[in-house]
Amino acid sequence: MGNWFKSGSPWIWLTAGAVSLSLVAVLGLLLLIGWKGLSYFWPAPVYQFDVDINGNRQAIIGEIYETKSVSVRQLAEAGVDVSAIEGERVFRYLIKTGNRERVELDFITLLETQITSKTLADDIAVIDRIKNGKFYGYPVSFIDDGQSKSLAELELGLLDADRVRGEIDSLLKTDVAAINHQLDQLRQQERRQGKLPAITAQRLLLEQRYAGIEQRMLALRKLLEQDALLVRDMAGTMVKLPLEQVLDIWYPNNLTTIEKVAHWGRQIGKFVSEDPREANTEGGVFPAIFGTVFMVLLMSVIVTPLGVMAAIYLHEYAGKNQFTKLIRVAVINLAGVPSIVYGVFGLGFFVYMVGGTIDEIFFSDQLPAPTFGTPGILWSALTLAILTLPVVIVSTEEGLARIPSSVRHGSLALGATQAETLWRIVLPMASPAIMTGLILAVARAAGEVAPLMLVGVVKMAPTLPVDNLFPYLHLDRKFMHLGYHIYDVGFQSPNVEAARPLVYATSFLLVTVIVGLNLTAIGIRNHLREKYRSLEQ
Repeated sequence: MGNWFKSGSPWIWLTAGAVSLSLVAVLGLLLLIGWKGLSYFWPAPVYQFDVDINGNRQAIIGEIYETKSVSVRQLAEAGVDVSAIEGERVFRYLIKTGNRERVELDFITLLETQITSKTLADDIAVIDRIKNGKFYGYPVSFIDDGQSKSLAELELGLLDADRVRGEIDSLLKTDVAAINHQLDQLRQQERRQGKLPAITAQRLLLEQRYAGIEQRMLALRKLLEQDALLVRDMAGTMVKLPLEQVLDIWYPNNLTTIEKVAHWGRQIGKFVSEDPREANTEGGVFPAIFGTVFMVLLMSVIVTPLGVMAAIYLHEYAGKNQFTKLIRVAVINLAGVPSIVYGVFGLGFFVYMVGGTIDEIFFSDQLPAPTFGTPGILWSALTLAILTLPVVIVSTEEGLARIPSSVRHGSLALGATQAETLWRIVLPMASPAIMTGLILAVARAAGEVAPLMLVGVVKMAPTLPVDNLFPYLHLDRKFMHLGYHIYDVGFQSPNVEAARPLVYATSFLLVTVIVGLNLTAIGIRNHLREKYRSLEQ
């Protein structure tokens, strides 16, 4: 036994066991998040509950959101009448009823003893809307241009409504945005040159174009106002839902398994491709996906050359003295600084100092409204570049140290300068280590939220940092981020219970984005490693 301990085998097995447990824990956590998030898009069955609450009989229609076994003593302590309950425990159901404008709460809590009957609601429809969330009811008829039509024509009506909404959205995002941009340019030109006849004529022309677009949008909205869907809710009341607010409709209790899978896939596609609605509790997260990926790519473009140049100086040029040791200690200590401190630094230095100076020099016509002197995606990328800089420096320096000195000496002996040796021999061989540092930097930067709250991220960004207006890439704009979206939906939502599945879905999506970025970098690193392996040998 003593020889076995001396051989080190127990520690190898202990280490392997710890690594295995860590992997199992991480995979289990990812599976839990994925299950909780992706199951939200599955068409859950809708039930009709006949309940009797203190002699008041009523029908409730909704999805079973959560089932929990609670003790009778706990209910009694909460002030619930438990005289009719037999036994020590009872099931409590959390029912999602929707119909937000007609019911005070999205959820109703029912005890098992309060339910007299529970049946699947035949022909019940779930109606997804732009406002007020989902509506549960029985469609009765479809009104098109003031005429009542059969429900068989509802699908065509929804397609027409979607087409009209798309045209209105296109007019707002392209034509109206272009006119507003040109008017803003004319205002700046007027502040510089004064009121000139040419500027006034251009403004009048733009205002006439805007009036024409406005008339077109009003005509399109009138087309939508004439269409509606008549639905009977759970209380038997007829409700008129404007078709301009209806996005989709499905009958969950009538779908086959294949149809449910197809519906599940469509809902996931909408989640990753649409804009958010209802204070981020409905709709998709495409702006947050775009902002996260774009910010990480911009950060990578900034941090890689800075980290590589710093590592080259420390390893190839800096002397072995106390000053160099002090720099190395400072680099290592920077890796341990809390991220919120970087956010405060970015706000004070990049936003107020650098951005304010840029505004005074190049955008004085727009002051006091700031252009770069306000949080934006450029300052967010720079802040995270500084935050991840130590990782790239250390990884690159380790890669440079692994390159044999004979390679450098051979290049210098053949007449190459030190700069040529670095650029053509050393850096290509050290590129796998550089990519390793970049992978670690991306993994950390993509999940950071605290510093971004100070230097550019917002709850809702009206436009993306990229559009068809010159200069096409707008680094001064604020942006959305998946990490901040999780925080906002989970802790700042007006209806946390209803938005909880979106927290899981967005968390799983953020992990997927980070894994995708890392796998891309790992693939590039492995390719470079294979390419220069023969030189290292």
